[in-house]
Amino acid sequence: MSAAPSAGVAGRPYRDRIVRPVLIVSTPRSGSTLLFETLVKAPGLFSAGGESHARIEQAADFFPGSRGWSSNRLDAGDARPETVEELARSFYAVLRDRDGASAARDARMLEKTPKNALRVPFFDAAWPDSLFIYLYRDVRQTLASMMEAWASGRFVTYPALPGWRGLPWSLVLTPGWQELSGLDLPEIVARQWTATTNILVDDLSALPPERVIGVDYGELLADPQATMIRLSGTLGLEWDTQLPATLPYSKTTYSRPSPDKWQRLKPQIESMIPIVAAADAKARAFLEKIRR
Repeated sequence: MSAAPSAGVAGRPYRDRIVRPVLIVSTPRSGSTLLFETLVKAPGLFSAGGESHARIEQAADFFPGSRGWSSNRLDAGDARPETVEELARSFYAVLRDRDGASAARDARMLEKTPKNALRVPFFDAAWPDSLFIYLYRDVRQTLASMMEAWASGRFVTYPALPGWRGLPWSLVLTPGWQELSGLDLPEIVARQWTATTNILVDDLSALPPERVIGVDYGELLADPQATMIRLSGTLGLEWDTQLPATLPYSKTTYSRPSPDKWQRLKPQIESMIPIVAAADAKARAFLEKIRR
């Protein structure tokens, strides 16, 4: 028999104290940290301050090693009331607004953890009033950044993945990862990106359209102020910050960003286009559909 949800602030479940949460979801290395660090400046938003890998994976043994090393995938069946309450309690305890004030009543949470790209059905079931921001970045730029992340060793997520051959597993653990063992890095990254994109776009497409907002990473860089005014308005938030024409680097930036940086790996990336082409076309079409 499952445990009843615990009473949170003012005798209410913690789950009910997090209202209309906003989740940024994207493939790895798509600029989600930069978007998070910018949007969190909106008044009325609370966040845990950074990515919640441990916070989520500690809830109900969501750590892949406790689930047969399947993947980071979570679906609606995982959103059991006691599990959601446990996670909500963990979130609520660390939520802070842009001024550092803790949540004392109902709070709108901004959450950005890259693995959540595979967890949309879970968060939809946990918080049916949640909103999702789909961030798209040019696939060539993203593949280059993912390859750089893997090679750097700074983004290792599962260093002892059973049966894995190659560089230590980095970034999101996708379903079917076992089939990538022993492949060259460009193909691992291309198939990791493709699997994440297909799952993410399919999951978001199943939601009511008013709950999904599209953001293009290139547009965010080109005109941060206009992008944030549009985005915050769509989310029902105010925007009172004047951003610089060029946003500062995010805390997860590994090397100096440039739209053409991917060309340093042009031969490898172009050889992977047949693997990513169909998923990229689907992602671009979806972005146009939901951008508003």
